[in-house]
Amino acid sequence: MIPDLATEILIPVCAGIGIIFSLIQWILVARVKLSPERHSNNGATKNGGYNDYLIEEEEGVNDQNVVVKCAEIQSAISEGATSFLFTEYQYVGVFMVAFAVLIFLFLGSVEGFSTKSQPCTYNPFKKCKPALATAVFSTVSFLLGAFTSVVSGFLGMKIATYANARTTLEARKGVGKAFITAFRSGAVMGFLLAANGLLVLYIAINLFKLYYGDDWEGLFEAITGYGLGGSSMALFGRVGGGIYTKAADVGADLVGKVERNIPEDDPRNPAVIADNVGDNVGDIAGMGSDLFGSYAESSCAALVVASISSFGINHEFTAMCYPLLVSSMGIIVCLITTLFATDFFEIKAVKEIEPALKKQLIISTVLMTIGIAIVSWIALPSSFTIFNFGAQKVVKNWQLFLCVCVGLWAGLIIGFVTEYYTSNAYSPVQDVADSCRTGAATNVIFGLALGYKSVIIPIFAIAFSIFVSFIFAAMYGIAVAALGMLSTIATGLAIDAYGPISDNAGGIAEMAGMSHRIRERTDALDAAGNTTAAIGKGFAIGSAALVSLALFGAFVSRASISTVDVLTPKVFIGLIVGAMLPYWFSAMTMKSVGSAALKMVEEVRRQFNTIPGLLEGTTKPDYATCVKISTDASIKEMIPPGALVMLTPLIVGTLFGVETLSGVLAGSLVSGVQIAISASNTGGAWDNAKKYIEAGASEHARTLGPKGSEPHKAAVIGDTIGDPLKDTSGPSLNILIKLMAVESLVFAPFFATHGGLLFKIF
Repeated sequence: MIPDLATEILIPVCAGIGIIFSLIQWILVARVKLSPERHSNNGATKNGGYNDYLIEEEEGVNDQNVVVKCAEIQSAISEGATSFLFTEYQYVGVFMVAFAVLIFLFLGSVEGFSTKSQPCTYNPFKKCKPALATAVFSTVSFLLGAFTSVVSGFLGMKIATYANARTTLEARKGVGKAFITAFRSGAVMGFLLAANGLLVLYIAINLFKLYYGDDWEGLFEAITGYGLGGSSMALFGRVGGGIYTKAADVGADLVGKVERNIPEDDPRNPAVIADNVGDNVGDIAGMGSDLFGSYAESSCAALVVASISSFGINHEFTAMCYPLLVSSMGIIVCLITTLFATDFFEIKAVKEIEPALKKQLIISTVLMTIGIAIVSWIALPSSFTIFNFGAQKVVKNWQLFLCVCVGLWAGLIIGFVTEYYTSNAYSPVQDVADSCRTGAATNVIFGLALGYKSVIIPIFAIAFSIFVSFIFAAMYGIAVAALGMLSTIATGLAIDAYGPISDNAGGIAEMAGMSHRIRERTDALDAAGNTTAAIGKGFAIGSAALVSLALFGAFVSRASISTVDVLTPKVFIGLIVGAMLPYWFSAMTMKSVGSAALKMVEEVRRQFNTIPGLLEGTTKPDYATCVKISTDASIKEMIPPGALVMLTPLIVGTLFGVETLSGVLAGSLVSGVQIAISASNTGGAWDNAKKYIEAGASEHARTLGPKGSEPHKAAVIGDTIGDPLKDTSGPSLNILIKLMAVESLVFAPFFATHGGLLFKIF
């Protein structure tokens, strides 16, 4: 095993490398200038397999005007996104402070705010720090997690809005250059988030250690607040951003495409700026916060179980930090993987985009398997014990290596199954597109069937991961399997953020009046981005299932429940109510999108009907009103679903006790995962079926097109139905299942001591 000092140096160094690498990528993106430059076409210089002259020069378009327009549009999108996030964070900030006070009051009251040392939960013969200390440090780590989540989402959004117009301008030189710009921008976000999450968690552990000393059980119990803070912010970011983006998208599509028969990102459409802003606040800021929350929770779940295993009992710091070392190795592996996309190979044709992104997943998984083997060999003793519901289970280091690998490879399987069901290169999406021949109804039927079917293999993959990792290393095995799935988070986020950046680039090309050939290139980038976004959501949902189960196990242990018997009425009522919660939550978020979209459609119609010369392009639309509609609706509508998730564990635990709450957690996990996967894949399939018809790349697609044909209109309707499924309800559900679990774990001491008031009365 490596010495503790080496571990203490290695983790922050890897985090630092991640931050430096992200800054280098940002500098490379910044080299693309957003100011007019004179280009001389001196016989089309060859550079890496494609011509480096600009299409505009070839076609005689005024290059300077185009660049100025791109810069103006980018500025409008950036201002809109920044304004929305500041407004959202003001509201959520108040909620976070109020919830932090709740954490302090609930946990502090466990021992009546006593400052005396208490017997340890798992070893009554030892003295541990008072419950008041857990209350204080849990509150601090909660606020720290929330702040890190906010920073992650905000930085991601700023980088995406910085890069979208630059991707558009690079598309003039070739699809390869545009791809590299979009991917590098995604990598900035991926590495910043992975490195920041690791570094802040590591610093927090070391600062808390100054007070807790040898009481590792208390220290890591307090650290769980970090995961709760991260996921709380992610929930509001995902729901608020999802409502914003889909209200604008649905309004722009229904009136623009279906009623007025104008292109998706036509500058005449009043909702077009709001639509582009939405891509950044929902798919970038929301996704960043979401995956940060998953990472923080899986780390916290593993650390909590390890602290009451032989690692914690014997104070083996390096072995205790195994989850953090896996994440550190992930940063190095993802760094090497990114170079394959940006430096080692060049994309020269549209058809190479999607395979290049898939290679990122494969390369990172293969390299990470080797990395995990190295970490397991140098950081773990050959044999150790893991806490398993009151007993200590003997585990070998190779068994823990297999647990992490099982999660890692299950993530890859989920990614490829998601790609198969959402990419228009395969038969499922082509069948959905073909069903548009007979109208929107058959399109909807085929899309729903596809979503339900796409759940089967991912659930088997998750079930296999759970079985293998539990057999080898109990709940700790499940926690590190989740960490394995998230170990390549930097690459996963780079691929995911690439999608909205490409989507925005296409919108800017359309609004700036650029050549149709450039729009074809950005459309190809965007179609690949749709599939990769679906893959990212698949990873997020799969890891959420494993994280939630690991947290559930930690909660059951902390609440001193020996078994969860579903045949007892207390547990069964929780189980059935928990299974209902994802449906209630989805209903709230879907209706919120519907209400906001209704206002948006009415406003877009009003502008087309009352502003003279708007459809002819002689008058500018009122973009600001549409941006305001999306902002107001999302801020107002995100509170009820957020409150449902945050308050359910508190109400159930306090009134009905830990047994009923364990049923609620199990029920919400089981039904939430299924709904989340089917919703995300159905929406992704409908979106790509529409793009399949629009692109007209095959003979079959051309028989269904062109844009404006009846099958195309049917496909647009399917896409608008799928938008809230894939970008609001589906991705938010994975936060629901893990947030309820981590919240229950944080409040477990209170529920175990004072919970079940109703059953005590009766």
